[in-house]
Amino acid sequence: MTYKITFGTDGWRGIIAEDYTFDNVRRAAQGYASYMLEQGNQGKWIVVGYDKRFSSEYFAAAVAEVLAANGFGVYLTQEATPTPVIAYAVLDKKACGAVNITASHNPPTDNGFKVRNETGGAIDPAGLKRIEALIPDDVQSVKRLPLETALAEGTVVKFDASTAYIEHIQRLLDLQPIKDAGLTVVVDAMWGNGAGYFPRLLGGGKTRIIEIHNTRNPLFPEMKRPEPIRPNIDVGLQAAREHKADILLITDGDADRCGIGDENGEFINQLRVYALLAYYLLEVRGERGAIVKTLSTTTMLNKLGELYGVPVYETGVGFKYVAPKMTETNALIGGEESGGYAFRGNVPERDGILAGLYLLDFMVRTGKKPTELLRMLFDKLGNEYYYDRIDTPFKGNRADREAAILAANPQTIGGLRVTEVVTIDGFQFKLEDGGWMLIRFSGTEPIMRVYCETTHKDKVQAILQDGLRIAGIA
Repeated sequence: MTYKITFGTDGWRGIIAEDYTFDNVRRAAQGYASYMLEQGNQGKWIVVGYDKRFSSEYFAAAVAEVLAANGFGVYLTQEATPTPVIAYAVLDKKACGAVNITASHNPPTDNGFKVRNETGGAIDPAGLKRIEALIPDDVQSVKRLPLETALAEGTVVKFDASTAYIEHIQRLLDLQPIKDAGLTVVVDAMWGNGAGYFPRLLGGGKTRIIEIHNTRNPLFPEMKRPEPIRPNIDVGLQAAREHKADILLITDGDADRCGIGDENGEFINQLRVYALLAYYLLEVRGERGAIVKTLSTTTMLNKLGELYGVPVYETGVGFKYVAPKMTETNALIGGEESGGYAFRGNVPERDGILAGLYLLDFMVRTGKKPTELLRMLFDKLGNEYYYDRIDTPFKGNRADREAAILAANPQTIGGLRVTEVVTIDGFQFKLEDGGWMLIRFSGTEPIMRVYCETTHKDKVQAILQDGLRIAGIA
């Protein structure tokens, strides 16, 4: 039976050598090429990049061969490159799209295949479905032009994407005050593509940049996976404490996500980081514009929208929903619970590097440390918000489990009254305090997630446990 390639929350991911094989990558590339031809992009150029996972550069070369054989020019990155840098290269090179070989934050056994359009952002769900439909059933139907031939003919061109991106960042933000601030910044690159970028952007001044996990190691030692949440970041938090750092910046495997540790070496969860970034843009920079959020992220954004008079749009989970909405509304900021944030003036793609720089700028402009910034935020909102999530494998048929969740019809969760149920993506139960609990199946892994946010610190675990019970997990 032919392996069926499907695109989840952010592209196709699979286990290397089991379902993520060269033949299947070539099939996926042919589907994308056929889609791009349907969209009227004959003869245009496409950017192809990759991460530091096992054999990523060779999978990227295989994609370049297929695209070149289909009549596209290909800009192939000369080294492992962060996802936001690949996204910006689409604009810089006036390309019609991109393919990115990365499994982002997945375990080391996996690799992935992300596709992007002419904005550098994610292709919408309808486009992804069309790509899936165009993927041939067998590799014999895939066109290929040997890489050496394509390079010799100039159909494939290797390039350094970093220079144009760094120049772009320097236009978005004056970095000199950060360089002069004398901060101590620990950067955990999680063995990924973000290594070297903060020293390159901020080096040469009084601020010290100390990097860890900044070489290539596809096994991702000292963490379960390169995802910027605990326990994966525990070594980074300890390094921040040892160096008495003012802040810990963490970028995930492909550097599109950002995690934060405060001046005490304590983790600041990603919902709070998103609210801090929105607050910084609205209050400190005085900017205005729409906020785009997935339903799995913080209601603090809704409160900020009310306070600053800007609209807030809620979408399903994944940048395949966020990116098109950001483009449609010219949004100020867009983001999701996983720690991915995108910004107006950049590309509609998550950027863990720019997010980290904006947080440093927030500190420098206010003269405050991360815990003090949080206190400013909570004072503005009039409440403190608490969040947690549980990921668990599940057995049985997903459709049956979804039907059981909907039939449960709980009146209270964690002792709080349920005020509304939203089924945009999963099952979100809104609660009387303005908080929520969400049960959702991952789009990239065989797991179920239960999330919650509440203004009651003592109710977080009770809400999560009720969520597991509603989902039929003891």
